[in-house]
This record gives sequence, C-alpha cells and structure tokens, in this order.
Amino acid sequence: MSLSGVGKILGGRKTLNTDVKSRMDLVALGRRGISKAALIKLASYLDRSVGEMASILPVGERTIQRYRRDQRFKSNVSEHILQIAEVAARGEEVFGDRDKLLAWLGLPSAALGGETPGALLGSRFGAELVLEELGRIEHGVVV
Repeated sequence: MSLSGVGKILGGRKTLNTDVKSRMDLVALGRRGISKAALIKLASYLDRSVGEMASILPVGERTIQRYRRDQRFKSNVSEHILQIAEVAARGEEVFGDRDKLLAWLGLPSAALGGETPGALLGSRFGAELVLEELGRIEHGVVV
C-alpha cells in the first residue's frame, strides 16, 4: 500500500509539515500529534462532520471545537486519526474510487458480523478488521 495516500488525505505536506513515505513516518506523526486541520481534511474526505468524527474518536466534539486549526491532538487521538486515514487510503486503492469506498463503508458486511465497516472505525481493533477485509476484497477472497 502506498502510504503517500494517507498523507494526501490528511492535507499533505502543507498540513502535516512532512511527507508520509514509511510506517516510521506514521509513528513520528502519531508522537508529534495530528493537527485539527488534518482532522478536518480527513472528515471532509470521508464526507463526515467533525461531530461524526468525534463519535468515532477518543475525544469529544466540544474539545475538538475548542482546538485551534494548528493545535495538535494527543498521541492516542492522533494514532486513531492516522489509522482511519490509512483505512481510507487503502480503501480508495482497493476500490479505485473514493465514492465507491464511501458507499462500501456504509454497507453491512457479513464478514464483519453484519456491521458496517464505517461503524467499526470507532475501535482500533475494528479498524484493523476493516483493513483485513479490504485485503481480502483486493485478493478476491469472499468470507
């Protein structure tokens, strides 16, 4: 998977102040913190409001609203944002189209216990399951 897609979804170098080329870059970004501006870019990409993003992140909507655009979230929130961005980048890669990914995120999946992939993004373990399911879809494995 191309990690540059993660950076692009979060606003690229302009928003992140770095390029994403490796998983170590993701580690560094998680430690440094993801800015509110990058979260807004992710929300826009996923066609969700900041409130909807707050419902799947370990941070309240009011806290997000109080943050300045350049203010960075703590590492636990930042890592969750990065993982959701990774799902989005991987999904666009698998489906070849953002709109197809967004539609898939809203459809119940038997392989995911009848849950929608989008609903599972609120859990780090759920996001991992969604990434695994994207891998199965890419390789034509039907569960």
